Amino acid sequence: MRDPQTKRSRGFGFVTYSCVEEVDAAMCAQPHKIDGSVVAPKRAVSREGSIKPGAHLTVKKIFVGGIKEDTEEYNLRDYFEKYGKIETIEVMEDRQSGKKRGFVFVTFDDHDTVDKIVVQKYLTINGHNCEVKKALSKQEMQSAGS
Repeated sequence: MRDPQTKRSRGFGFVTYSCVEEVDAAMCAQPHKIDGSVVAPKRAVSREGSIKPGAHLTVKKIFVGGIKEDTEEYNLRDYFEKYGKIETIEVMEDRQSGKKRGFVFVTFDDHDTVDKIVVQKYLTINGHNCEVKKALSKQEMQSAGS
């Protein structure tokens, strides 16, 4: 991409692939070099997705909401391990009652796995529709919102 006035490079560009499998292959074949410099490829975020808080942040953790009481950690592990290597799954529970709160955090070993998942917005896990988005710290949420 070039600046329209100065015609100088803006330091980024886009590559369009014909299918998702080609994107996945390119992301796995890192590092990439252009003119001798290592570049950091990222999955493109749609224009409507780019206005969401943290859309351009690099994170390894996702928030999954809408988890039903009958969904166990192994259901989540079975579902998400097809996307990439899972580091942790945190099923959030009420401190007093121990009852599940209906959301979880899943941490992966690679940020690209998160980008691949959050593009979908909604997933069906254990027969239930769930919302998925990047997990951001309170500080990241505040700075992304301003």
